[in-house]
Amino acid sequence: MGTDQWKTSCGYIAAVLVLCLDVITGFGPSQDSEFTFLLPAARRECFYQTAGKNGSMEVEYQVIAGAGMDVDFTVTSPHGFILISEFRKSDGIHTVEPTEEGDYQICFDNTFSRFSEKMVFFEVILEGQGGDASEEDDWAGMAEPENLLEYKLEDIRESIDSVHRRLERSRQMQTMLRAFEARDRNLLEDNLWRVSFWSCVNMLVMLSVAFTQVYTVRRLFDDKRRVRT
Repeated sequence: MGTDQWKTSCGYIAAVLVLCLDVITGFGPSQDSEFTFLLPAARRECFYQTAGKNGSMEVEYQVIAGAGMDVDFTVTSPHGFILISEFRKSDGIHTVEPTEEGDYQICFDNTFSRFSEKMVFFEVILEGQGGDASEEDDWAGMAEPENLLEYKLEDIRESIDSVHRRLERSRQMQTMLRAFEARDRNLLEDNLWRVSFWSCVNMLVMLSVAFTQVYTVRRLFDDKRRVRT
């Protein structure tokens, strides 16, 4: 094997190894987060999410249990400006773009309800945050290797990124569908309890009316006077 062929083969193998390592570790830990919590009556709970500059942040929330199935919702920027404000809503999807660098405040308010607690699910999806630029630079350094048997690493990278984004979106949709299912199940169980309770009440009323009618009719024909013969 000639020197040039040996160098080409080594370069090809090295590029494939680097590509495989980037596929395994390049995506890193997911920046998305999801949380389900119990919001007590007459309480307000806030959470903080750190975001980078010039990215995007999507917040999805849903009330999955509790009387009324509604909460007040606000998102406040790192500089203290209220970006999103909703009142007495059961669910919502909001996007902040472009984001500022700092901690965003995400609050759920149940102070209008004095007795009923709520179970709330929410998810925060971050895109275009800090680590992506360095990752693109790493790929850019590999974009023009010398004579890698006409392999286009940029096309491979775009395909892998596209698959990754679609898988992440599928995971997010499955999470939201699970939240919808939990809300519908809680609503169904609550309605089942109400139907069962009022059915029992109606049955007791009907039995009481039946016994009262029987007793009244028997009293009408109950003659206690003595008959002389």
